[in-house]
Amino acid sequence: MRIVRYCVEGRAGRGAVVGDLVHQLPGGNADPGPPGGVVGKLADLALLPPCDPRTIVCAGSNYAGQVAEKGRPWPTQPPLFLKAPNAIVGPDADILRPAEVRRLEYEGELAVVIGRTARNVPANCATDVVLGYTCANDVTAHDWRADGQWTRAKSADTFCPLGPWIETDVPDPSALRITTRLGGQVVQEGSTSDMIFGVGELLAFVTRWITLEPGDVLLTGSPAGVGPMVPGDAVEVEISGIGTLRNTVVGPDNADETVKEQ
Repeated sequence: MRIVRYCVEGRAGRGAVVGDLVHQLPGGNADPGPPGGVVGKLADLALLPPCDPRTIVCAGSNYAGQVAEKGRPWPTQPPLFLKAPNAIVGPDADILRPAEVRRLEYEGELAVVIGRTARNVPANCATDVVLGYTCANDVTAHDWRADGQWTRAKSADTFCPLGPWIETDVPDPSALRITTRLGGQVVQEGSTSDMIFGVGELLAFVTRWITLEPGDVLLTGSPAGVGPMVPGDAVEVEISGIGTLRNTVVGPDNADETVKEQ
């Protein structure tokens, strides 16, 4: 099932994509329920972020190719950081580059959406608490890494695009192709098989200390090829078996401030 959130006449709803139509979903994250009546055509609906997380936990340096590319030491445990919920935007929303930032970076990633309360989850039981998967762009203000911690660099408004939907039918999250395009040109291409810590290992590690609730998100790291994007760039994160997340970078002069309200 592909689960979307949409906006119709100023009201948000949840639905399931069936062909080119969206059907209502009556349930919540833990139990979406069967699809109901037709809301409308997918192409005609304004899509919101597919979930509304309270907590966004991220794994850094989790692809062997990126560790080698950057010359970083091999991690013995997942390096973790958080992104704030205010950073969330959906498909086709703008990514706002703050005026003070000279280098804004894309990071295409697989996002895990939690479906059940997760605490002390064994690695081999991770699928029991996962609702599904979506595409993410872990936008980073490279300049602000100099803060000594990554709160500002990772959590400014619009710095966590998610979408276009949650795919619940992913048989093997360790065998997905991730491709990031900038202006139609491939800038990242990798596979989740290159992850140092898989989805199960990450969830087991995170939930030892952090309880994740339905709708929360785990970002699993980015392949090699992270680089800059500038206002006017269209960025796409495509993950096989899931879909393609598209966003456009804007500067302060041409930013639509309404994206903060999504």
